[in-house]
Amino acid sequence: MSQMLALVIVVFILFIGDLVAVRTKAWVPSIFICAVLFLFGYWTFFPKDIVAVAGVPPVVATMLMYLLITNMGTLLSLRELRNQWKTIVIALSGILGIIAMLLGIGTFIFGFETVVVAIPPLVGGVVSALIMSEGAKEAGLVSLSVFAIVIYVMQGFAGYPITSIVLKKEGKRLLTQYRSGKLSVSAQAAAEVAATAAAKTELKLFKNMPEKYNTDFFKFFRLALVAYLAYLTSTLLAPVVTISPFVLCLLFGVIASSVGFLEKQVLQKANGFGFALLGLMLFIFDGLKQATPEMMLQIIYPLIGTIVLGVIGMYIFSMIVGKILKVSKEMAFAVSLTALYGFPADYIITNEVIKSLTEDEKEREMLTSHMLPPMLVGGFITVTIVSVILAGIFVGFL
Repeated sequence: MSQMLALVIVVFILFIGDLVAVRTKAWVPSIFICAVLFLFGYWTFFPKDIVAVAGVPPVVATMLMYLLITNMGTLLSLRELRNQWKTIVIALSGILGIIAMLLGIGTFIFGFETVVVAIPPLVGGVVSALIMSEGAKEAGLVSLSVFAIVIYVMQGFAGYPITSIVLKKEGKRLLTQYRSGKLSVSAQAAAEVAATAAAKTELKLFKNMPEKYNTDFFKFFRLALVAYLAYLTSTLLAPVVTISPFVLCLLFGVIASSVGFLEKQVLQKANGFGFALLGLMLFIFDGLKQATPEMMLQIIYPLIGTIVLGVIGMYIFSMIVGKILKVSKEMAFAVSLTALYGFPADYIITNEVIKSLTEDEKEREMLTSHMLPPMLVGGFITVTIVSVILAGIFVGFL
């Protein structure tokens, strides 16, 4: 197969996934459609190295991971996180519930290694799934390498409908209070959402440099430099303590953004985010080439079991902590469920629920101000930060 034909085929699959997700309003995840099509391809006419032939060998995917995770760190707004401290505590409690339930009960049912591989992708996104998949592959656990990818692909099916149900209950509760005069639009919350969307970090370290010199390549250079420093630090610390370079990339991204060395979302501003994500998504699906029909049947039992146990643990812990912090159990559970899908699904689902509950613009504004900020912060904390840190820790257990 020629390189360009391979590229056309794999990118077309990604497009079909997006198309289905848009048509079904994200009820059918794009990642699921893509995974099914890749599996069909590998079981029929795809060469096993179609992703590498298309131009994304492992070394390129690793480079893109360094850039994407460092870019993630630049998204962190310390002020917004401080204002949403209850949301953060609840999101963390949900993750703790998953860990407690899977390590406590799941270990006896599925085995320690299966549970260790399952937890980071279950509470995170593409990066944590890839870290665990590569870790399992290096440890010689081929079926668990595929399991890490499949659990990431399938977790949304548990997250989307349950989130929609609990958000509708929460929305109806808020509307009842609003219509009876007990609740008003939180101007502060609405202002925070607007401020977050419009936030533009100043490059304090380059404030005297003319904007015309801040080219795309200069942005890439600074991003790569920060990622390299994170990698260098992990190698220097290796004799003392083992820390995943990807965890340090996240931390260094936060620091570089805070001191004014990197802009927020620098990869987007350098016009490289879409391509980086394309490369990483293709590498994720490259992991499915090991999956035979027999292997898929073998992992379906632990797949369903770990997701069910994880959601139960999430519900119990988030409900208890929500009660302590005086947050409704529906909102607490919805916030913790963001771990199963993250952004942009948390934004899409919340908006869809709000639109379905009322036609009145004032009521929609009220629901948005109360429901959207915690959902966005919850998704950011779980998928962006905690899952990468967990993957960095758990991969050492394999």
